[in-house]
Amino acid sequence: MPLRLIFMGTPDFAVLTLRALREAGHEIVAVYTRAAKPAKRGMKLQPTPVEQEATRLGIRVLTPGTLKTPEGVHEFRAHNADAAVVVAYGMILPQAILDAPKYGCFNLHASLLPHWRGAAPINRAIMEGDPKSGVMVMKMDAGLDTGDIVKVKAKSIVDITNTTTAVDLYNELARLGADLMVRAMSALERGKLQLSKQSDGGETYARKIEKAEARIDWNKSRGIVLRHINGLSPFPGAWCEVAIKNEVMRLKILRCSLVPGPKRKLLPKPGTLLDDRLAIACTDGAIRILDLQLAGGEAMKAAEFLRGTPLKPPARLS
Repeated sequence: MPLRLIFMGTPDFAVLTLRALREAGHEIVAVYTRAAKPAKRGMKLQPTPVEQEATRLGIRVLTPGTLKTPEGVHEFRAHNADAAVVVAYGMILPQAILDAPKYGCFNLHASLLPHWRGAAPINRAIMEGDPKSGVMVMKMDAGLDTGDIVKVKAKSIVDITNTTTAVDLYNELARLGADLMVRAMSALERGKLQLSKQSDGGETYARKIEKAEARIDWNKSRGIVLRHINGLSPFPGAWCEVAIKNEVMRLKILRCSLVPGPKRKLLPKPGTLLDDRLAIACTDGAIRILDLQLAGGEAMKAAEFLRGTPLKPPARLS
């Protein structure tokens, strides 16, 4: 029998999982998501991507500000769900909610647990130079991403390379995660779900990205600078400042690559342009800017930017 599921999610990362569960034949009795917020120039209320998808699918949407009230718990229990599926919901679930569904609540997390528990696992994995990332489904408990892992045979690990940005990893893990959750719910439906404890040791926490972290420090190695840029692309976006026509402007860098050479002793001060194609000195080499965005402007290729704003050595990015 198909499962009666509550779905809880907010960003577009969760949309593929919602859609996949519906297509797999499960009954989505309700969708919980965050309330609409003002967005864009008109500051009109913008429903979350999950709410938009649920509306398209004709599923009831709820946007409570808290789930800790007796009324909220009562309403949640009234759905009489077999399980709740949680994907980037953005709200802590109290124990009464975790206990409400017949089989519990299952979370899709974008890391190889227990590595990178917490709010920003995709960004942190890239910024810290991890060679791999992945997705896991866990049965939720009261801890922060500490629940038992669902054992399912499916592709769930991906390589992180020097060209992998946060949005690249985000999109790939969203796709793999949708398949993984469908397989997990299929096992639950058949009474074949297996769980295992998270491994001891290796716990790391992916704290939320703070605004102050986004500024680029050219006094780092080129590898660290590249991973910093990749891990924050496109949002919030790693940035620096540059003087253009006697005006200091913020430059958000969205993609870059490593530049072979020159040797450390031949490098100018970090942040200095090395050529007219946006190669920038770091402490042990250089990176080349490929995609960028000026404050208030649209994302563009470096070549397009340079046609209107030629920057040449010895200009510096601060």
